[in-house]
Amino acid sequence: MVTAPLTPLETELLRLAGSVPDPELPVLTLEELGVLRAVHTLGPGRVEVELSPTYTGCPAIEAMSADIERVLHEHGIPEVSVRPVLSPAWSTDDISPEGRRKLREFGIAPPRTTRAPAGPVAVALGPTRHTTGSVTGPVSAEPVACPHCGSTETELLSRFSSTACKALRRCLACREPFDHFKEL
Repeated sequence: MVTAPLTPLETELLRLAGSVPDPELPVLTLEELGVLRAVHTLGPGRVEVELSPTYTGCPAIEAMSADIERVLHEHGIPEVSVRPVLSPAWSTDDISPEGRRKLREFGIAPPRTTRAPAGPVAVALGPTRHTTGSVTGPVSAEPVACPHCGSTETELLSRFSSTACKALRRCLACREPFDHFKEL
């Protein structure tokens, strides 16, 4: 699919909408979280914003939409519609490097990268996605590093934390608990 280049107005509106803080993780903007997909001008004073939820049914999508509408109204756009976009689905790989840095500084372990390089995909056959006898999560070669001390010696305390997209972990080195933004 070929898309037209952004107009200067669309570029500015994308910047404004992207600057909106995430309602659940206000340390991140919607641009850094990677949920803002596009902005289209539909006519004089009419704009459509494409926004992907972090998961289907995410309760924050309504707050994100309202905040985007408010910011664009404040900048002279009288008619703003925010359209949820489910395909392609949002992935934690969409979080920008700046967003990952901010999560670490805020005390949340950023998600590990899950996107594999392009090319043939090896498919492993097995009974589950989990390690044998474990319910701690998918097998990953990359350990979860503590955002406080950097140690990779961490343990899972709970698969769910303050929000459904985070897990609660504890560092075995500094003993501090921390949230880990789960990979999707």
